[in-house]
Amino acid sequence: MPFYHKLGSIPHKRHTQFRKSDGSLYSEQLFGTIGFDGMYTNSYHEQRPTQVKEIKKQYSVIPKIVKANNIQSYRLKGFQVKPEQDYLESRKTVLVNKDCAIILAAPKQPTQDYFYKNTDADELIFIHKGSGKLRTHLGNIDFKHGDYLLVPRGVIYKIDFDTEDNRLFIVESRRPIYTPKRYRNWFGQLLEHAPYCERDIRRPQELETHNESGDFLIKVKKQDDIIEMVYASHPFDVVGYDGYNYPYAFSIHDFEPITGRIHQPPPVHQTFETDAFVVCSFVPRLYDYHPLSIPAPYNHSNIDSDEVLYYVDGDFMSRNDIEVGHISLHPAGIPHGPHPGATERSIGKTKTDELAVMVDTFKPLMVTEEGMKIADNDYHKSWLSP
Repeated sequence: MPFYHKLGSIPHKRHTQFRKSDGSLYSEQLFGTIGFDGMYTNSYHEQRPTQVKEIKKQYSVIPKIVKANNIQSYRLKGFQVKPEQDYLESRKTVLVNKDCAIILAAPKQPTQDYFYKNTDADELIFIHKGSGKLRTHLGNIDFKHGDYLLVPRGVIYKIDFDTEDNRLFIVESRRPIYTPKRYRNWFGQLLEHAPYCERDIRRPQELETHNESGDFLIKVKKQDDIIEMVYASHPFDVVGYDGYNYPYAFSIHDFEPITGRIHQPPPVHQTFETDAFVVCSFVPRLYDYHPLSIPAPYNHSNIDSDEVLYYVDGDFMSRNDIEVGHISLHPAGIPHGPHPGATERSIGKTKTDELAVMVDTFKPLMVTEEGMKIADNDYHKSWLSP
């Protein structure tokens, strides 16, 4: 979980008068989660954040399911997703269940004529290629290759890119995304043995405040529909806030790997969690140092979860014919493991330079039409001996 953060100007006490220089009141908003029981932020606005002028078109973005009950392993060739100008139109859901959606995107342009708000899900945006600035109503964050951007549900944002060459791996979560519970003490502080600490979490430091009236289009995602709403005041009119509910960034390059004498299981790579899935980061690290160690992972059965691995960079020693941008889907119910020859090749190796993001879901994932467009239908045969 994030920690207490304060940015801009706020009154001494919450829910008390906070006046502008002309004597009028700033408008306070409680930005909370899980009713009044979860993390929240109190923000103070130049104008009332409730002024809806018009509700325009509403359209579905629910993904089309091709394989609802899937037990076949797939390789998805992620870089075959074609770049598109618009950020929202570029987002292609390739795998989905009731708890989360896994999305690939290659946007060429920043969000220019609209703001975006996802009320269905937290968004974890991994920056595979590109750099730029995430602009939100709670402040801005610069990003670059390897960054995770955690955008809590309900945050209004735009995203600016420095160039047109961008590749994003996005996980939408209908459950709140937190740091792993076992890496926090009872106060919420990250523990000494955690693979990262609060110093590695980049909070918003630049607050963009606009006191403007007009027509401001926000595209709101709710129950898999996009609803276009026109507000009378600029969404980025916050003069200050404090609390725990805000967007932040964490770089995969700041994840410190946990190693051992023999092969360590995937939980040591865990970076984020929900009660429905976990996210892990595989980073460059030293291999196991037992004299008879086998660095390649052992065969294992996915009995309770689907495993999705997104390959970012480096040499993926346990897989054959895997390239940057590929996704492997190993569904629950069947075993998987190193490809033929990978175990033998790994013996004697001392380190790896691989970089990958893994998502393990506790409910089966369905393969969408967009996923099948980039799927290798013969991947499940890749464990056959040559």
